[in-house]
Amino acid sequence: MRAYQLYLIEEEFASHYFGREKMFFQLFQEYEESSGALKSILAKQIQYITKPIPGLKLHQYVNQQLYRKNDFLVKKGAYYIKMGKRSNAKLEVNDQSLVLEASGNYDAETIFFEVLRKSESSFLAIDLEHHRYGWLKPIKERKFV
Repeated sequence: MRAYQLYLIEEEFASHYFGREKMFFQLFQEYEESSGALKSILAKQIQYITKPIPGLKLHQYVNQQLYRKNDFLVKKGAYYIKMGKRSNAKLEVNDQSLVLEASGNYDAETIFFEVLRKSESSFLAIDLEHHRYGWLKPIKERKFV
């Protein structure tokens, strides 16, 4: 099973740290592994660089984009895409992050990633267990001539 935490990063931090996403990953990883005073400090840093998830707007957008899909269902505030045994994904919305759990091939989670990518421009996905991370919608570098 794969599990991703998705955070909305403040625009100024997203653009400043473009290409250095590993620093975000290390911050979230250190937070998960820490305790006590250090965990409290890291929580404040994370709160400072992230934006709250716009819950209602996101719920409306996900429903609007996926309600026609046969594989899509909503149950107890969570979204599911079930493609038989070959691919399944569950998306839960929290105040500061989204949690996406997936199994099988990547089809179901890719559908959720595509919808989220279109809804906001600065989503960062982090898979702490497998040390994977990245932007859902990569920020294009500005080229000054």
